Amino acid sequence: MPAVSGATGVLPPAAANVVVEDIYGFLRVLGDGTVLRSPEQPVFCPDTFPSSHPSVQWREAVYDKANNLRVRMYKPSSTAGGGEDARKKLPVLVHFHGGGFCLGSCTWANVHAFCLRLAAEAGAVVLSAGYRLAPEHRLPTAVDDGVGFLRWLSRLSAQSTMDAAADGWLTKAADFGRVFVTGDSAGGTIAHHLAVRAGLAATKRGEVDLDLRPVTVRGYVLLMPFFGGVRRTRSEAECPAEVLLNLDLFDRFWRLSLPAGATRDHHAANPFGPDSPELGSVDFRAPVLVVVGGLDMMRDRTVDYAERLAAMGKPVELVEFAGKPHGFYLHEPGSEATGELIGLVSRFLHSCEARLLD
Repeated sequence: MPAVSGATGVLPPAAANVVVEDIYGFLRVLGDGTVLRSPEQPVFCPDTFPSSHPSVQWREAVYDKANNLRVRMYKPSSTAGGGEDARKKLPVLVHFHGGGFCLGSCTWANVHAFCLRLAAEAGAVVLSAGYRLAPEHRLPTAVDDGVGFLRWLSRLSAQSTMDAAADGWLTKAADFGRVFVTGDSAGGTIAHHLAVRAGLAATKRGEVDLDLRPVTVRGYVLLMPFFGGVRRTRSEAECPAEVLLNLDLFDRFWRLSLPAGATRDHHAANPFGPDSPELGSVDFRAPVLVVVGGLDMMRDRTVDYAERLAAMGKPVELVEFAGKPHGFYLHEPGSEATGELIGLVSRFLHSCEARLLD
């Protein structure tokens, strides 16, 4: 691989047909900027993963026609008949997949299998939303698409209250007053930025108006969020080079997803970077659950994130899955550990709902 500046992440000039970035053959960037993507799903998305669940129904829809962005919608079959009584409706989990902002899809088999089980065992409507990927669409595009999805959901919710002819497959099952934003890895980073944008908007200091009524976000779940920084943490520095998700790979993700010339201290990557919003003054209006794996290269950075938020008085809970690597719930969606994770998410939902009754 050509030498890359550690300070700026900028690649040197290269011949047009030379591969200057390669992520396991799934994503290759040529010297002239051409991006080549493999149509195949990666080996960790085998066909043996379940494509259906006996107690879950699912559909797929386009929520942003201009950018061809899709959402997969899952609901427990017990709600198939619907019901207008809000007490019979289910909380909504808006989920953003991972992939270093460069790979991934709501249609990948591992994401699909996890969302099926999440809907069934958490007793929730799950909306797995896609977003535009880098390097074709560098950050903050993915976060902007996250905002766009929440606005789409707000419009859908408003329509369901006004238009009796609206398709009730989703609206009759979903309680839009109990929405939770979740995300895996890069999707967890999106969830963080959405929480910060909502907090800034609430104090009139944000650039984006996030009035989503009648949708109300009651909590955020960050599953092993993908954060970065120029200064290495101990868990990053000690990560074995031979593992699939290693430091070199994550550095490549940042080079490809951050604005050209930006370092890993850019506010999109580092919540505590020099140009990042001062989180102490951000109004975290809903509780945040942060999940980390004991063997995750990102462990130390994620623990530091949660501990610093807690020290600021923010409503944050940190849970560590000892001995588990980054994204274990996607590599083994049927495992006991994944079931424990979903149980944790379910309890978090109920605890947030209990706050409404206090």
